[in-house]
Amino acid sequence: MISRLLVTCVALSATLISSSAFAADPASCAKPRFSDVGWTDITATTAVANELLTHLGYQPNVAVLSVAITFKALENGDRDIFLGNWMPLQEPTQVPLVKAGKVEVAATNLEGARIGFATSKAAHDAGLKTYADIAKFRDKLQGKIYGIEAGSGANATISKMIADNTFGLKGFDLVESSEQAMLTQVGHRIKQGEPVVFFGWRPHPMNVNLPIEYLTDGKDVFGPNDGGATVLTLTRPGYSKECPNVGKLLKNLVFDVAMEDRLMSDILDKGMQPDAAVKAWMKQNPAAVEKWLAGVTTLDGKPGAAAVKSGLGL
Repeated sequence: MISRLLVTCVALSATLISSSAFAADPASCAKPRFSDVGWTDITATTAVANELLTHLGYQPNVAVLSVAITFKALENGDRDIFLGNWMPLQEPTQVPLVKAGKVEVAATNLEGARIGFATSKAAHDAGLKTYADIAKFRDKLQGKIYGIEAGSGANATISKMIADNTFGLKGFDLVESSEQAMLTQVGHRIKQGEPVVFFGWRPHPMNVNLPIEYLTDGKDVFGPNDGGATVLTLTRPGYSKECPNVGKLLKNLVFDVAMEDRLMSDILDKGMQPDAAVKAWMKQNPAAVEKWLAGVTTLDGKPGAAAVKSGLGL
């Protein structure tokens, strides 16, 4: 009787030890909080993380916040994760916070990106090729430069260029609006054959859908190599240590320009919901899913890849 009881206790202990060994994250990590700044590329990549985590047994929470509020929310611990830290564009805000330990860099999730002023191909062919050429087209441009949402790092850079008369831009008006509103206006001007200068970037379907060219010789105002950029994943301080399984996934979540172009086009051009676009892409690219989930488990410690594949029907 005693022997049987001893065997039972040993078996139960082994089971508990085994279970705890695979339980990568505590229950407090079950609801990771993301910030989505409303840019379609970040909406798409955040949807990827949301989809994966949901099938891993987590309950992600995504809030749409401005860039400025996102950084403050990470610093204050009100948000956990941000997949849209464009560098060097957001460098003035990000670097001091990282150095002070108020925000942490979890990974580089995209390389080969680009930001900067763009114009229509027709205007480019007509001589609007460099940043210094903008002032020459002032009248045809109606003295306007189209930016994105108020409070963004891009608009701050453009505003400073105007204030400092960089490239002779003093007196230009910065038109601030959402990404989609900006592109609607840009598309309208291009269709009407009117020159336009706006803040462009890749990855984005605009590079496929609109006949545009990027201006050169920008004196690194948007970063080296005429706006060559990388996108980083940020977290609140200590998050990856508190939630190592999610932290492992964040390190694995590396994207490429072609993938993001495709997802963004599906969302913007085809009208697909972000989660539907992401699911369709994952089903067509199971190898990428495998790579993202290497070493990642479900919340309760089971193999992550198997759970996600089952959930997606792969």
